[in-house]
Amino acid sequence: MNSLDLSVNSRDPVYRASPDLIRNAQVSAETYAADYQRSLDDPDRFWAEKAREWLSWEQPFTQVRRCNFVEGKLAWFEDGALNVSVNCLDRHLPTRRDQPAILWEGDDPEASNVLTYGELFEAVCRFANVLKDQGVRRGDRVCLYLPMIPEGAIAMLACARIGAVHSVVFGGFSAEALRDRIEDSACRIVVCADQGLRGGRASPLKANVDEALAHLDPGIKVIVVRHTGADITWHDDRDLDYATLMAAASPNCPAEAMGAEDPLFILYTSGSTGRPKGVVHTTGGYLLQAVMTHRLVFDYREGEIYWCTADYGWITGHSYVVYGPLGNGATTVVFEGVPTYPNPGRFWQIIEKYGVNIFYTAPTAIRALMGNGNHWVHESRLESLRILGSVGEPINPEAWNWFYHVVGDSRCPIVDTW
Repeated sequence: MNSLDLSVNSRDPVYRASPDLIRNAQVSAETYAADYQRSLDDPDRFWAEKAREWLSWEQPFTQVRRCNFVEGKLAWFEDGALNVSVNCLDRHLPTRRDQPAILWEGDDPEASNVLTYGELFEAVCRFANVLKDQGVRRGDRVCLYLPMIPEGAIAMLACARIGAVHSVVFGGFSAEALRDRIEDSACRIVVCADQGLRGGRASPLKANVDEALAHLDPGIKVIVVRHTGADITWHDDRDLDYATLMAAASPNCPAEAMGAEDPLFILYTSGSTGRPKGVVHTTGGYLLQAVMTHRLVFDYREGEIYWCTADYGWITGHSYVVYGPLGNGATTVVFEGVPTYPNPGRFWQIIEKYGVNIFYTAPTAIRALMGNGNHWVHESRLESLRILGSVGEPINPEAWNWFYHVVGDSRCPIVDTW
């Protein structure tokens, strides 16, 4: 395939974006086709330009890629060095220090919090120092078993800042699944909450950690975020209080210059076809992909409010809740709860509350909400919406049409990323 065919050969209706959106889009059909062709004709030059344009480098690279598809070995920008935390935080501070970085919405509609870029930077530096004080060094693995609270993003970025490799485990996984991942990745620290909250129900995260660690290395430390304040079993020789450690930590932490091919995180497959496999994502190539796709695929514009409903525990949460949006200096919404609690209008109420412009969710959620009727959508003002997105599985025509016509009022294009 040497050129891009943008023609439509289908009997299905074609819904074209508005003239205003087309005119002001980050990428037009013509520029996309030209860029695509350039990426085929001279991929090294194309990706070198993109990496220098989109990312901040501590040490410039001279080698763009080294690929051997027979052996399955791929390397990007491997003689360059950068830091993901710097790209997501430090470089934005001169112009965005007081801009919201995270808008957190709790499971309880009365619970919310705002972290500016300046506040997030300080929290990340403090927790990076906490990890260093506990002996975590470059290349060490840290397990994160947290609900959708700001501390999850803080911990991910703190690991990236000092070169530790994070392994996020979905908070809905069992103690056995957690144990397998901690053991396989040889984590030195587990960061968890006392409990998670979803749909008004508490999940026993700390209790699951206790069970998971019962027969593992006794030297593993546990840092506990007191999220709900529930009574939990406490092991004085192992457990550490997050708030106490943060209060004592310095708000300044120099960032490690990481090789572009150094690991950033390990994320395990679901295990649906066998034992879960830890997939290692490296620093430079991953971050370039996350930042570019967030801005270009979703046509992100400066100052917009972006919301991806994915959990930190999935790759979509890594890329489109944390690294992509923050790499672009965006404001990202982090939601702890579920779309139907305390009522099926929760998503739409959050969109109205924060003035969300780009909304990215899964067909499963769309179908569930569609089944509750249109009136829940119409009770909230959704004029702020500009772009919709679907992820995680193919979206069926009925759900697509409802999402487009009812939620998007027949004016918001849908980005289908399946």
